[in-house]
Amino acid sequence: MKQKELTIDTNVSSIVYLMKNYAGYNLWANVTLVNWLRTKPADILEQEVPSSFNSIKATIAHILDVQQYWLSVIKKAEPKVAERFNGTIEEAIAGLVESSDELADYVESMTDEALEANNLVISPWFQCDFQNFEYIMQVMNHGTYHRGQIITIGRNLGFPDAPMTDYNFYNIHGK
Repeated sequence: MKQKELTIDTNVSSIVYLMKNYAGYNLWANVTLVNWLRTKPADILEQEVPSSFNSIKATIAHILDVQQYWLSVIKKAEPKVAERFNGTIEEAIAGLVESSDELADYVESMTDEALEANNLVISPWFQCDFQNFEYIMQVMNHGTYHRGQIITIGRNLGFPDAPMTDYNFYNIHGK
């Protein structure tokens, strides 16, 4: 799906339209963030800072891990459990873009019934049985939260030129 125009059938239910649009937004927002990060020195992106994750690189790796986990849940595949990321910052951001593209493509291909179907999740941390669109919203909210952290960390590291990645900005200018 990489940055191509999202064509969503407007005759679908509002929740189906929203989930497919959100998946496109997530891809766009992550690509926008990554393009910005690629203009910064790699060593600074790995610099330790006080935050919930100790660097921009660690935060990117966390977003990637969680996104891959929830995609495996939505696909009803064996959940991908995060391992400590030992790659480069470029590998982390390339992985995030690739995963975001895969998520957007998968959600775009889902039927109304699949998006609204319940999906039992039993993990070491929790158990739930929600509709797939709720898991998609979890991925979107989680990514948005941590993109905000990355922008704040970037500002603290001297990067005042953070890109706009708001959902409304995407709907007006990003598509």
